Amino acid sequence: MIKCLIWDLDNTLFTGVYLEAPDQRPGADPGRSAVLAELAGRGILQAIASKNPPEAAQYASELTGHEFASVQCGWGAKSAAVSAVLDDLGLVPDEVAFVDDEAMERAQVAFALPDVLVLAPEDLADAAQWPQFSPPVVTAEARRRGELYAERRVRRDEAAAFGGSADEFLRYSGTQVRIALADLADLARLHELPVRTHQFNSTGVPVAAKTFAELFSSAGHQVITVRLSDKFGDDGLVGGCVIGTADRSWRVQLLMMSCRALGRGVIGGLLAWLCLAARQAGASQVVVACVINRRNVPLRIALTSAGFRADADLAADQPPWARADDQGRIAAYVIGLDQPRPDLPDWVTPA
Repeated sequence: MIKCLIWDLDNTLFTGVYLEAPDQRPGADPGRSAVLAELAGRGILQAIASKNPPEAAQYASELTGHEFASVQCGWGAKSAAVSAVLDDLGLVPDEVAFVDDEAMERAQVAFALPDVLVLAPEDLADAAQWPQFSPPVVTAEARRRGELYAERRVRRDEAAAFGGSADEFLRYSGTQVRIALADLADLARLHELPVRTHQFNSTGVPVAAKTFAELFSSAGHQVITVRLSDKFGDDGLVGGCVIGTADRSWRVQLLMMSCRALGRGVIGGLLAWLCLAARQAGASQVVVACVINRRNVPLRIALTSAGFRADADLAADQPPWARADDQGRIAAYVIGLDQPRPDLPDWVTPA
């Protein structure tokens, strides 16, 4: 799935060149503006990478009525601007597309960032119907992604000016992580999350809403939701997991988390809750079946930081719904519960 479309401005989103006629600025191309609005409504972020002064981005926002999630205006290489957008939004190259009217600029980005989907403006009308731009479900959280990233920018700026530790900033921000059993009202968002999450996704496999509904009523499973909010805004349902609880080994068959939760105490809080809840239920260990790929390195780092270790002697069993033919190697990350685990962070409200 494409999570962000990065726009050039001159002769792309604009009908002309911003700096050519200061007294008569160009308009917004109506067809491309319509594509921008349509994709934004599907939860796809919109950003700018343009060889222009920053005022051009503000003018683009006024023309389109859209607040761009990231703006990189300057005179350097377009690939550097696209890379800066990726860093700003916490995305990886194959999650973004870039559109520019200049063939040389497109070629330069494609050479430097081969995983970025590079488009000419005339491609946009058709591209809007491509599967990469057509999420199977669009929830309220997805439609608010632009707003959520604006809140993220304010949060990040305030964190940079904050004098205390990361944990102190989470408390200062009024961070609340709410962990609960899923219900039918969560189905659409649970279905959406495996499609949109990659860096914190243990399987990389889409999961049907029907599968989640069946797991709700399974005596040997728990489906868990994670919600996140703070004084800057309410991110809603940002993650969840499916746990097989049929024996003394709690097996996490799916763990997923939005990258918006990165660095906000969420993944650590969920892993701490898993250990606490499993221990209270009489389990002796927690096992997370995790695919090994280049996309989910942050998840595997989080598991290791929380005390989980890859166990080559332990089978990483996965049910059929969590498997894919091209999934690659699966590792079992395990943690024993024979020793007391750290308490839940005080910003986590457990189920």
